[in-house]
Amino acid sequence: MEKTPTLLADDARRTRSDGAQSRERLLLTAIRLFAEQGFAKTSTREIALAAGTNIASISYYFGDKAGLYRAAFTEPSPSCDHNTDLFTSPDATLRETLESFYGVMMADLKRGDLARLSMRLWFREMLEPTGIWAEEIDNGIKPAHAALVMVLGRHLGMPAPDDDVLRLAFSLVGLAVQLMVTRDVIDRINPHLLENDAAIDAWMARLVDYGEAMVNAELARRKAGAVQPITKPRKKKA
Repeated sequence: MEKTPTLLADDARRTRSDGAQSRERLLLTAIRLFAEQGFAKTSTREIALAAGTNIASISYYFGDKAGLYRAAFTEPSPSCDHNTDLFTSPDATLRETLESFYGVMMADLKRGDLARLSMRLWFREMLEPTGIWAEEIDNGIKPAHAALVMVLGRHLGMPAPDDDVLRLAFSLVGLAVQLMVTRDVIDRINPHLLENDAAIDAWMARLVDYGEAMVNAELARRKAGAVQPITKPRKKKA
């Protein structure tokens, strides 16, 4: 019996849905296994078996093992450079800028177990580099850092950033990175501080407060005449 157009459309939607689920299972399984074992020690056959799919599906969705690894490394945690427009608005106040900036950085923490696995995969890549980490620095982190430096320079009234603005930018980022890197420590000591979206939002609000205080402290330091000269200790008389 010939299928009606409606049934054909239903079949197409079902196929797309099944394909999306199959791809997602492969990706999540790959993230876990790559994080646990590294790229070299994890086979595509092992990933396909654990995901409950056939090995040909890896080629279909990701091209090859390297393509799957790249997707596992990049897809769960979009880089800040994709969202720089959210915190570089020239009309935004300092607080609005920091709210948008930390909103981008903290969004990853709301992914729960996926965020933990992704961070472990990043650690694994740093220990056993395949080249993707270097690409991420050049193509993701570096542009985002430049955007933040530009915004800080504007709020500090500087036509060109100096080394202290660069230090300030890294320090502001560090407030959020510390939560990601030490998530297991926080979960062990005070788990309620990151136990749900509301707790993460509360911490993000505090980061905005801390970040605003840091920027204002740098502004006050510059207005006061920057760093005072370092005096050498007097030599004691014999």
